[in-house]
Amino acid sequence: MLPTRCLDVIVTVFVSILAAIAVVQPASDPTVVKTDEGTVRGMAANGVISFKGIPYAAPPIGPLRWRVPQPAKPWQGVRNAVEFGPNCMQSDDVPKSEDCLTLNIWRPAEAIAPLPVMVWIYGGALVHGRTSLYPGDALATQGVVVVSMNYRMGRLGFFAHPALAAEAPGDVRSNYGYMDQRAAFLWVQRNIAAFGGDPKAVTIFGESAGGGSVMVHLTSPMSRGLFHRAILQSPGIPTAREKVLPLTELADAEKLAVDYARSLGVTGDGPEALKALRALPAERLVEGTASQDVLTALSADKHVTGVAGAVRDGKFVVEAPEAAFAARHQAMVPVIIGSNDRDLGIGNASGKDDLFSVFGSNASEARKLYDPRGDQLLDELKQQVFADKTLVEPSRHLADETAGAGQPTWWYRFSYVAESQRDKLKGTLHGFEIPYTFDLPTAIVRDKVTAADKAMGTIASAYWVAFAKRGNPNGGKAPEWPRHDPRVDRTMNFTNSGPVVGPDPLKSRLDLWQKVWKSDRSDR
Repeated sequence: MLPTRCLDVIVTVFVSILAAIAVVQPASDPTVVKTDEGTVRGMAANGVISFKGIPYAAPPIGPLRWRVPQPAKPWQGVRNAVEFGPNCMQSDDVPKSEDCLTLNIWRPAEAIAPLPVMVWIYGGALVHGRTSLYPGDALATQGVVVVSMNYRMGRLGFFAHPALAAEAPGDVRSNYGYMDQRAAFLWVQRNIAAFGGDPKAVTIFGESAGGGSVMVHLTSPMSRGLFHRAILQSPGIPTAREKVLPLTELADAEKLAVDYARSLGVTGDGPEALKALRALPAERLVEGTASQDVLTALSADKHVTGVAGAVRDGKFVVEAPEAAFAARHQAMVPVIIGSNDRDLGIGNASGKDDLFSVFGSNASEARKLYDPRGDQLLDELKQQVFADKTLVEPSRHLADETAGAGQPTWWYRFSYVAESQRDKLKGTLHGFEIPYTFDLPTAIVRDKVTAADKAMGTIASAYWVAFAKRGNPNGGKAPEWPRHDPRVDRTMNFTNSGPVVGPDPLKSRLDLWQKVWKSDRSDR
């Protein structure tokens, strides 16, 4: 038998070894997280833990094609979550599948939970897009949890065949892509705490059709309470001006679906027609839905056959965003709203007279503003006029409405151009602000990135992250960004010289468009 003193020494040493093991080997692996549906294993790299390809809803295949998203099926064991799931069906030549309703998460490896959450919605005219283009690592390192999701698009995401009404009379119809986004929001509310996120501090943000999606969620009664802040980058399809890109009425969406079905040889509007449409391969349903095809059709005030876009379905989308904001029906949360100085324009014109005719009785005033010497090229004029009409003025109008409703509002213009592109580009093209708001300045210029480009990524992303953390983009070392006041000519302009707060250089042009829209309403 060992002496008591020796036994005490052995016990002390053993306890010390156990303590050392506890320090070296944590009780739990932070890359393994349990969700409602099952356990997932992510990957740690460069101070960030990422989880990719997590199902948030059941595969919308077979009888679930053109149905609102259903709960994901639970799984046993640990599911590897280290690769993006397939992209949703689209005409782009990318890995894709109809089984695509997955989401991705990035969180800092070392941070004190709960952390604010930023949920990204990609754009793409509601017909294409993929989450792999928008890694959230750089944002996550700044102390937030970033989430992105796939959602159905085109004829698979926005389709209103009449047979669907009889099959599921209680469902939201046609806006299945929006319902997918909402399902992802609900998943975040249920599960994000397990990943270190705060379900009570969720910011939704998106660009183009993703920004338009954010606007739809702001005005939908079915999304109320699922988020607490919103960022709208060049919001479009729909826009904040109803006349620019109007919602599709449900009856019109039904006709688009029936006409498309007939083009495939599927007649009738009953269950047999729906069965035949569901039997078609998904690849067939995305033919002819490239984003350029859709934008060309919209420029002519038309639709690609069977592609309805955003639909006023009466349940999820109850009214046009412009009407909802005017009536103060939106979620009253803090917002950042803005556009780029050479943003996307949708419209057609065969000559200058045709172009300026869009201003109606204000055509002569428009000529003085856009072409004072009469020497502007038509293509350049079309870019300026249609960008102002489609996205730039509507973004200011939206900021005016939210600020007027008492929502904390910050309005911006993005005009920074990467140094290596300044001899080619006259301003920030549609979507070219995203690499900076995600702090990924190499995304466009790759090895030509400069210190100035990196500095803009640091500054722009810091504003976005601060807003997600506090509901206010200020608080760091960057210049103070004042709240928007419609009575003051002032905007935050992200310029080649850095962020500049001052008068809007496009004010006269936007004021003219505001005059056109007011005149249009008074003529009705």
